Formats: sequence, structure tokens, C-alpha cells
Amino acid sequence: MIQLVEVRKRFGDNQRWVTDGINLTIPSGQMTCIIGQSGEGKSVLLKQIIGLIKPTSGSVTIDGEEITTMSDADLQRLFKKCGYVFQFAALLDSLNVLENVGLSLLEKGASIEDILPIVKEKLALVNLKPEILYKYPSELSGGMKKRVGLARTLISNPTIILYDEPTTGLDPITARIVHELMYDMQKQFNITSVIISHDVEIFKYVDNVALLHKGKIRFFGPAKTIWESTNPYIYQFIRGLPEGPIKMADYTHKE
Repeated sequence: MIQLVEVRKRFGDNQRWVTDGINLTIPSGQMTCIIGQSGEGKSVLLKQIIGLIKPTSGSVTIDGEEITTMSDADLQRLFKKCGYVFQFAALLDSLNVLENVGLSLLEKGASIEDILPIVKEKLALVNLKPEILYKYPSELSGGMKKRVGLARTLISNPTIILYDEPTTGLDPITARIVHELMYDMQKQFNITSVIISHDVEIFKYVDNVALLHKGKIRFFGPAKTIWESTNPYIYQFIRGLPEGPIKMADYTHKE
């Protein structure tokens, strides 16, 4: 579904490559999580995958189409296949839930009456009741905002959803609820999901894990084997170890 080949990105005259030769194939119909330390450029990579940021060099292919040289019109066509769930939901404070979820339809000329049944359907998918339709973002909990953001993404019936740290700021119980919703959406609609996360609990739900470190993908493999991985970058990251050489005694330790 998604393939990156030698993708490099830096901004302006900055000599640091944010992504420095990324090679990554994201399987169709599966959940893939991209992990890495803060400041590694995971969100920049996610935006390159979707075409919101153009790489300095390299190629990004989605569903057989190379997007780095696409015109704006073709990118708009591509965007219809994709949904993007922002880190803090990115709801518009001046709009209620009904208007936030149905915003893309309202912009196309649909009326409130037209979008009401569609919005109710999408809210039901993320386990939200119609009672919240006329509430504003300031009246919602953090978990509810995340679910409203996901419902808004589902309005376009995407085949690809990209999540930028979907459980940031949530307590463990609410984070689990959001993870389960993401998993259910992927299974129900065969969505290709790409998730940026620091939360190791996500490994219980995703199919694949990729680790980004200093501009390169240092690991890609099945999530179910992640805790037994002998990859040193994975070992350090999931155990919260500082960077540097790993002592062999630590490296061979099994928890």
C-alpha cells in the first residue's frame, strides 16, 4: 500500500537531515506503528507519507502512485483515500461536535440536516452517543476529543488512516479504549493504519513496528515478537535505556 525509497528531508539551509534515506514498506490492511525518541522526526515522516510535506529527495508511493511529483489536484484526489488523526484532535473550538465531525461535508455545501445522520453513524462507530452532538470541544474530556477526531476522519471512508500520537495526554484506561477503537476500525474496514506513538502498549494492537533513529529506519518487524527482539535499538528503546553501548549481560537479559 505505502512504500518509501531513500526518502530524505531537511528544511532550508539546515545541515541536519530529519529523514536520511528512509526505506520502508507499509503493508496493506495492517496496523504499523512507528516509534522513536522525541525529536527524531516521526511526525515529519508521517507528513511525508501523506504528501503534506514533500521530501527533499526520494520517492513515496501510495497504492501504486508516486506522490512526490504529483500536482496539487492529484494530491487532493489522493487525500480522499486518507484520514489524518492529529495529536491533540485539532477540533475547532467555535464549532460543536456535529459541525466538527461533518466539517468536510459542510464545506462542500451539505446542510446540517444532510450531515446529521452521517455524523451520528460515525460517532456510533467510536462509541459516542448523540447527546454530545451539540457540545463544544471545551465541554469534552481528552478521550472524547480524541474519539471525535477519529469520527471526523471516518467521514470520508478512508482506506488509509495516519495517527500522530493518538493517546498523548490520556490516562492508561482511556488510552486503552482509544487503542481498541483504532484496532476495531482497522479490522472492520480493512484500513491501512500508520501510527506514531511512544506508548509501548500499542504493541498489543499493531501488526508491525518500525523504529526511527537518527533519520533512518533501524528496525522493522512483527509486533508480537518485539519484546524478544535482539535488535539493539529496539532493546534500548522499549526498556528506556540510555544511548550508548549495551553491556552483553543486559543485552541477553530476558524479562
